[in-house]
Amino acid sequence: MIGIEGQPVLTAAEMRAAEDAVIATGVSVDTLMERAGTAIAEAVRRLAGPNEVLILCGPGNNGGDGYVAARVLMEMGVAVRVAALSEPKTDAAKSARAGWLGPVDTLAGAKPAPILVDALFGTGLTRPLDASTTSTPNRSPADAGAQLNPEGLPSGLSWAPASAGERSVVECLHFLANAAQLSIAVDLPSGLATDTGEALSTPPVFDLTLALGAVKPAHLLQPAARFCGQIRLLDIGVLTASQAEVLKAPSLPAPGPDSHKYTRGMVAIIAGTMSGAADLAALAAMHAGAGYVTLLGDSQGPPHALVRSPFSDHALTNDRIGALVIGPGLGRDDTAKARLDAALTSGHPLIIDGDALRLLDPNRIKALKVPVILTPHAGEFDALFGKSDADKITRARDAATRANAVVVFKGADTVIAAPDGRVRIAQGASDWLSTAGTGDVLAGTIGAMLAAKLDPIDAACAGVWLHGDAAHRLGAAFIADDLAESLRSARAAP
Repeated sequence: MIGIEGQPVLTAAEMRAAEDAVIATGVSVDTLMERAGTAIAEAVRRLAGPNEVLILCGPGNNGGDGYVAARVLMEMGVAVRVAALSEPKTDAAKSARAGWLGPVDTLAGAKPAPILVDALFGTGLTRPLDASTTSTPNRSPADAGAQLNPEGLPSGLSWAPASAGERSVVECLHFLANAAQLSIAVDLPSGLATDTGEALSTPPVFDLTLALGAVKPAHLLQPAARFCGQIRLLDIGVLTASQAEVLKAPSLPAPGPDSHKYTRGMVAIIAGTMSGAADLAALAAMHAGAGYVTLLGDSQGPPHALVRSPFSDHALTNDRIGALVIGPGLGRDDTAKARLDAALTSGHPLIIDGDALRLLDPNRIKALKVPVILTPHAGEFDALFGKSDADKITRARDAATRANAVVVFKGADTVIAAPDGRVRIAQGASDWLSTAGTGDVLAGTIGAMLAAKLDPIDAACAGVWLHGDAAHRLGAAFIADDLAESLRSARAAP
């Protein structure tokens, strides 16, 4: 099992193409299935210990992987049972089923086991489970779906008295997963859309997901990611490459003997009507490693290392400014617009956040001749680029092209996109980041990275990673001031 930091992220079509490239060299689908099933079995054996394993197999190749895993586990001496939704439908899955010599229970009649492996449906699912196939022919998908509680058993479900004909696929999955000590999904928890991160059906929350061959968007995009638990990659001998990758820890050099405040980078932050937001951005830039931070506008109080000056056009002529942050607490009045105009014509690399994003359009940003990083949350993104039903990766990539800027599309599943098509997707942000001011902290953090002369997408990635790491270090119930302080520890980490 491999950690996913820095790994390529492939859509369902890209994964099929990668597999087809291997098949074109003479490797059969059966061989790929054998590799996948063996890798699953080895991972499950390490985790299961002496406990019995129940593997749920679907009708496609994901189910075929499950049959292979069951056979290999049995050969390893692990107690394993199989339950199937239906007979296999693909040739490779039929062959894998033939290799399993043990009994096969029905999904609705399966008894729980300490270790559950979901190999029902993986990459490529396009319909809700109960709309595509069901063990409840006399029950509508709406009836089954309306009772589901994503945190546990479907609400109101009394499992023991129910007959097999009254249990839907989703209900079976919830019951068996919640009865298990450890639940493992093969490639994806059943019911998730691979490319968009949509939950087509509501699966249980799994402890672990074993990604086959490559990370998929649904492992990272919400709401799907919340059902995956920990994600580990299994190598199945397929070469993968993509412009989209999982965000990884940055390699940031520490100051040396010849360093001084300007070589570490000077960040200027323009304050507005809510000066506290600019203060947070400034504090973050300082703790993220900037050598000199100046706040232009009305502000007062500590830290005393922060240089405060009245805003003026002349203050922006300082050629030592390595990054200019505008937007946190800026406001949207005439003064805010004038300050934004001055920032856009200053000639400095820009981080544009908050209110400033509401005062711009993509064409105006695209006309700028300096590096630009935009940091919108969902509402600001919609206001700047328009609403869309496309997935978050596609939207971020298109926005970066339209604005010719790096776009940090913030959220629980932050996506960072560059105009050249490169995309980085952050893992599991702390839910406690949902508090006022944390976006201001991110803007200042990215400002410190850009002032240190990192490439704009590298600066954005480093800022997002430090911001997320600082949040995880704090645990629960922190405020934005704590987050800015915590950047010091994140920045000092090896």
